[in-house]
Amino acid sequence: MTLPDPVESLFHEGTRQMTDGHAAAAEATFRRALLLDPDAAVVHANLGYLLDRAGRWHEAEQAYRNAIARQPWQVQVQLNLGAMLAACRRFDAAESVYREALRTDPTRPAAWSNLGVLLACTKRESEAEHCYRTAMTLDPAYRKAPFNLAYLLLRQGRYDEGWRRLEAREACLPDEAFGVLPRWQGEPLHGKTLLIEFEAGHGDMIQFCRFARLAKERGAARVSLLCHPALQPLLGSAAGVDEAIAFDQPMPAIDWHYRVAPMGMPRLFDTRLDSIPATLPYLEAPADRLHRWTQAFAAMEPGLRVGLVWKGNPRFENDGERSLPSLDALAPLGEVAGVRFFSLQKGAGQEQAAQPPAALALTDLAPHIADFADTAAIVTQLDLVITVDTAVAHLAGALAKRCWMMLPDYKTDWRWMAERDDTPWYPSVMRLFRQGADADWTPVIAAVKCALQALVGDAGPFS
Repeated sequence: MTLPDPVESLFHEGTRQMTDGHAAAAEATFRRALLLDPDAAVVHANLGYLLDRAGRWHEAEQAYRNAIARQPWQVQVQLNLGAMLAACRRFDAAESVYREALRTDPTRPAAWSNLGVLLACTKRESEAEHCYRTAMTLDPAYRKAPFNLAYLLLRQGRYDEGWRRLEAREACLPDEAFGVLPRWQGEPLHGKTLLIEFEAGHGDMIQFCRFARLAKERGAARVSLLCHPALQPLLGSAAGVDEAIAFDQPMPAIDWHYRVAPMGMPRLFDTRLDSIPATLPYLEAPADRLHRWTQAFAAMEPGLRVGLVWKGNPRFENDGERSLPSLDALAPLGEVAGVRFFSLQKGAGQEQAAQPPAALALTDLAPHIADFADTAAIVTQLDLVITVDTAVAHLAGALAKRCWMMLPDYKTDWRWMAERDDTPWYPSVMRLFRQGADADWTPVIAAVKCALQALVGDAGPFS
């Protein structure tokens, strides 16, 4: 559709304003354009996208639907609307929009992949898999479909194909950051030097650094690990790691032969459910931190020592589901006699530990935690860690410390699979407590409380 000159000028002006981050000005410009031409579908579409990003979903939906009504062949607008409805948990409405998009253009791989994501979120995994594979057939170069398929396969324990499909993910650092250093593709490592890159979050690095040991067993002469600054003092102790390098530091003058992404190593080591390298512990706290915290805990009163973490990084896509609303949700745990609780919460939610629920006597250790080396030293002094799905869970597991993790029902992370109350990644030390379909944390915390009472009873008096 051709726009009248004044409307087209306003459309381009509003789009530039939106791109430059001037949301209020862009909205005003788009609305001026629509006063001149209420049938300008592209203006409705961009206004919808602007309102969508601002979280004004009711208004955004109306704008998207206005655009679709005027240009029903514009599949991208349907995909934007479907993604917004899915994010708002309006799954039936989102599915209807996606299927209409596929009726409009059944050759669009993004439409098949988006529908697959929706179906996977609602646990219709066989249908989701069909959608992903259809998208991959339509366009083998469309990377989102195999990446989404990877998460489904890994959640089901189908590791052979799952690890291969995971290679469709985006790298954290561009190839240019490593010059001509080639990627390791499984070549013999005897006498070679290997750089393990960093990717994803702190928990991912803790989970996958275990593969450094396997590289050494393959004969690697030196294994270096590039990691987040907060992990550097700790991961230098990882089994098989010769040095940990914080990514904000200058790279040392080491002539590496290969580099490899941490989440690419399971594929290269042919990892299956029954061959996960799960010898625990594979991390240990630095000696100086361990000495400090051993002395600090020696002066504390007796009792079962339990660390608490109730929130993750708010930038994580599923944080609204995996994190507890607040520390108050854990108040019932305070009713268990003979337990001393310690807050390990850093970042979001940390301030809540200063004023815990009246029933939950809590010692706030966060102000004294500089990095994960401190957290590791503290965890070694505890009897148990109770946490949501965060890096501290991986840390406790890597230290072979008993850990109880509370998991959301919606978009449970692939590595915890489905229905199991244990995990082959941290065998014998990690127990999983899962939400039901109602996504209510109350019964989860009640189950944790019951298990804690049993643990206190089994353990007897503490000194």
